[in-house]
Amino acid sequence: MIHILYIEDEVEIGRWVTRNLMEKGYEVKWLKSGEEIDFYMINADLVILDVMLPGLDGFSIGKRIKNTSRDLPVLMLSARTAIEDKVEGLSFADDYITKPFHPDELAARIKVLLRRFNKSDEHIHLHHLTIHTKDLQIINRDSDEEILLTGKQYQLFQYFLRHLNQILTKEQLYEAVWGEEFLEGDKTLMVHIRYLREKLEKDPAKPQIIETIRGIGYRVKQ
Repeated sequence: MIHILYIEDEVEIGRWVTRNLMEKGYEVKWLKSGEEIDFYMINADLVILDVMLPGLDGFSIGKRIKNTSRDLPVLMLSARTAIEDKVEGLSFADDYITKPFHPDELAARIKVLLRRFNKSDEHIHLHHLTIHTKDLQIINRDSDEEILLTGKQYQLFQYFLRHLNQILTKEQLYEAVWGEEFLEGDKTLMVHIRYLREKLEKDPAKPQIIETIRGIGYRVKQ
């Protein structure tokens, strides 16, 4: 799974961006300043960095990141629209987005950077599907088309992929994806499994990818 380090001091924007990225299947560590960045950079695949921060500004932090980790992509976010700010940002960062922005644009820019830095080269083959685990692409090899999932569908499928060949109980799946205790009789998980099969399986009535383990739960077997 892709780990994104996100530095943003505006709480409302930070929550919105973090939630949106997590719904797309990314692991996000959100910091409100650059004080702990050296510790969290170790596991990061990409850094999203706001310019206006308490203490060191985003430009200073970004330059420090690039001085120590040239192969770690940095994407700047800023309310500054002046051309000189963009030029300064792009003198070291790999991309620069001005606020306000659409979440789909941010997601698209992230995918481009991950591909550019060769962080999207892990593949899983499941029957007719190829899953690019780094940039969250699912390709139907029969049609050569990308299969798009919703936020919860991505989270659920990503959990299956992290536990390939393991039998997962309904309780495990529900608590991992929804973060709440599973209540017997709740149909939420079953409905999402059905929607996933409709998108992923050749024949949803005879699933080969998401197997039902009667009386226990489900399994994705490679």
